Amino acid sequence: MTDLPLSGRTALVTGVSRRRGIGFATATKLAALGANIVTHHHREHDREQPWGADDLQAVRDEIREHLTDRALSSDIGADLADPSMITSVIDHASALTGSVDILVCNHAKSGDDGSILDMTPDRLDAYWEVNARSTLLLTAEFARRLSAPPETARRPGERLSGSKPYDCPQGHVFWMTSGQVQGPMPGEIAYATSKAALAGVTGSVASELLELGIILNTVNPGPVNTGYMDPETTDRSLDALDDYLATTPFGRFGTPSDPAELIGWLSTSAGSWVVGQVLTSDGGFSLS
Repeated sequence: MTDLPLSGRTALVTGVSRRRGIGFATATKLAALGANIVTHHHREHDREQPWGADDLQAVRDEIREHLTDRALSSDIGADLADPSMITSVIDHASALTGSVDILVCNHAKSGDDGSILDMTPDRLDAYWEVNARSTLLLTAEFARRLSAPPETARRPGERLSGSKPYDCPQGHVFWMTSGQVQGPMPGEIAYATSKAALAGVTGSVASELLELGIILNTVNPGPVNTGYMDPETTDRSLDALDDYLATTPFGRFGTPSDPAELIGWLSTSAGSWVVGQVLTSDGGFSLS
């Protein structure tokens, strides 16, 4: 059990459709720690990006290779811009073992962004619906499943009341944000707005979830090359990239395994004293 601290736990990781992605690295890390793994994917989004869609069967097979003895896995496709899919995804994940203990909201809409002059109601809504709204709704449904129903009806806005103190965390939730507070993100206004909302509300939601024994942290992985900084699949100019990297602390961008290692540790009892934080895991990029 020391080597497999997540044995018997079930993790739902959203946005796992490419082996180059942070979601895939996180799913395989949690699997290696002993967890049962449920992954969510929306392959249609990847088809629209320069990096293209991956082979979903290969994604499934490689996740299974990381499972420990008797651990299970499954996956579900869903467009989380549709709020009706929230319950379906949680239902599917819960059906694997009876409950979900860890929720990693890694999914995100990218591409087709723009400057402030490009913003329209529809463009802003598209990013909000996927990146922020669905994350909040997934978290709410996850928490409802883990908490006992209140003895009396609770009015909207009334503070949550749990069964403190807890011997151990009742669940873990992870949100993913970006570096929007550490520097400008020109040309990504809709994306930065939706991610800033998650970072900004982390403390408020974490406080409420903690009353139920659920731990929420938000991770800013910094610049991680998930394929979008490879010349053949990039969606931006890579001019002078090597010169820039030479000025950074480690001379490289992050890899998907970097934030995955952090999430893996935070999911265990060893990392469970960290609560309600927006954690930057960027190898010092924000300091250079």
